[in-house]
Amino acid sequence: MTQPRKWSPPKSDFLVPFDGSFRIAEAPTAPAGKVDKDAVKSERREHTADIYELQRKLYADNRYAALFVFQAMDAGGKDGTIRNVFTGVNPAGFQVSSFKAPSDEELDHDFLWRVAERLPERGRIGVFNRSHYEEVLVVRVHPEFLQGQRLPKLNLETLWSERYASIRSFEKHLAENGTIIVKFFLNVSLKEQKSRLLRRIEKPSRNWKFNPGDVKERERWPDYMRAFEDALNETSRPWAPWYAIPADNKPYMRLQVARIVRETLQNLGVDFPKIDEAARLALIECRESLERS
Repeated sequence: MTQPRKWSPPKSDFLVPFDGSFRIAEAPTAPAGKVDKDAVKSERREHTADIYELQRKLYADNRYAALFVFQAMDAGGKDGTIRNVFTGVNPAGFQVSSFKAPSDEELDHDFLWRVAERLPERGRIGVFNRSHYEEVLVVRVHPEFLQGQRLPKLNLETLWSERYASIRSFEKHLAENGTIIVKFFLNVSLKEQKSRLLRRIEKPSRNWKFNPGDVKERERWPDYMRAFEDALNETSRPWAPWYAIPADNKPYMRLQVARIVRETLQNLGVDFPKIDEAARLALIECRESLERS
């Protein structure tokens, strides 16, 4: 397997291997040791400040787009992580797209259509809060959702492998044309998810976030874990890697994501464009003209 561009994924203990050997039961959901909350938050803020500067260079360079995909079980921490990691970035060069149940219009197209419309343009950072992976995660656990897609043929024995192949081709095409793709699976434990859902019930300011359907979905946890494991193994590639981030400790999770985002942008080698000698001389003339006016 060859990588279609010189960019390489940031190194991390949480990088999902490209050889299909990822085992979700062995992936940590919590830090290995005690976490110094203040130190972790301080380091995360440093990465966030660097992301701000790197975004400015990405925008000025205007050769690449960066797409960060977030997937997790309910209450996995996607919203808070996106908010914390990208705090302060210039909205002019940043966009977040959240994908919920598909609309009638979206159902009348192939499953990649709605995400293709939201891809970031060159010079911008795009974030997907959920994504095209819902089609091999929640739809795999609930194949009855396929009825609304009115597919011309439906064979569940081959459908998922076909969709994995479509996703790999789609992401490789994007990578070959200047879109850097990094995907995060926020790996929360069943126990921690329960605690977070209970807090949504007990704290009035979080009641609006509670969805009774989330409790029902917990009964399908093993099915979701199998779906995540297969999806990550089938689609983690050098040009579109997955990172399985421990998500039980939110500050630690956000730090790991921020570190990978910063290194992703750094590895592009983007910088403010350099002007040639003629343009430099023109600037001098303009300055002199302004000073005389």
